[in-house]
Amino acid sequence: MTDEVAVCTGRPKRPPNAGTDGTSAGAVASAAARVALRLLRSIRSDARHLQIMALASLLAINFAIIDFGAGPASSACALAASLATQFLCSRLAHIPLDLRSPLITGLSLSLLLRAEEPLMHAAAGVIAISSKFLLRIRGKHVFNPAGFAIVVVLLLSSGAWISPGQWGASIWFASLVGFLAIMVLHAARRTDIAIYFLVSHAALLCARAVWLGDPWAIPLHQLQNGSVLIFTFFMISDPRTSPDSRLGRFLFAFAVAGLAHYLAFFMQMRPALYFALIALSPATLLIDRVLPAPRFAWTAPACKGASPCPAK
Repeated sequence: MTDEVAVCTGRPKRPPNAGTDGTSAGAVASAAARVALRLLRSIRSDARHLQIMALASLLAINFAIIDFGAGPASSACALAASLATQFLCSRLAHIPLDLRSPLITGLSLSLLLRAEEPLMHAAAGVIAISSKFLLRIRGKHVFNPAGFAIVVVLLLSSGAWISPGQWGASIWFASLVGFLAIMVLHAARRTDIAIYFLVSHAALLCARAVWLGDPWAIPLHQLQNGSVLIFTFFMISDPRTSPDSRLGRFLFAFAVAGLAHYLAFFMQMRPALYFALIALSPATLLIDRVLPAPRFAWTAPACKGASPCPAK
């Protein structure tokens, strides 16, 4: 009967479920957009998410495009040891498990540390994460975990060294842009110390070139180093180990750059940045006493007004 009516009226017969298909497609698109927006907000809510993405991308480039020297076995050992140590220490300390910090530490060790045996990377992961729980004063880490582990491994083993960081100009520039984007998002709230250190480090290199009469290509080449970028954006700018006040961060960044310059060019120490950072890190506690400021926290404490939340 309906077919006859459609023929008589001249109206096309509507296929069954035509309206419901359009509605369901729109609902799926709307749900997908909400999920994507929620995911984007989650990523931007914590700088560690962006740091993990940046470091993981560099490690993937190392495996797929340009060999930086990070081996799959060594990287797996560093990541597994960091995650396992975080799990064990969190259980022993009775605090919630958070795997973001050990992921950053494991990825940093994979990109920076080189060793003859992959087990050295596992040892570095254990040392790094253990230092977070054992070496802390008034709830604040004394040393950057990855930097501390690198220095300890270099001091204890002759079969370990630092990656040269020669990633090529294009990869270096892309990394710089990506790391700066992370800092500009302001999620880590430590943009200033990264800029202070880069400017101080560049100024000292340029001053040395002028003093010696070297061409400008030499300090520019020294700055185009992937290891320097990771050090700047993931170690000295670590909000859990850098001074709380802005003036304190400026003094600390300049002091690290100056000591690293002295160790590198007067003491002929190649991994000077890491030794300078670890040597001066205890001074952060003194700086915070002289120049007090609010303590950094990755997220706002849920128990505000009550007893203090446990530090992670």
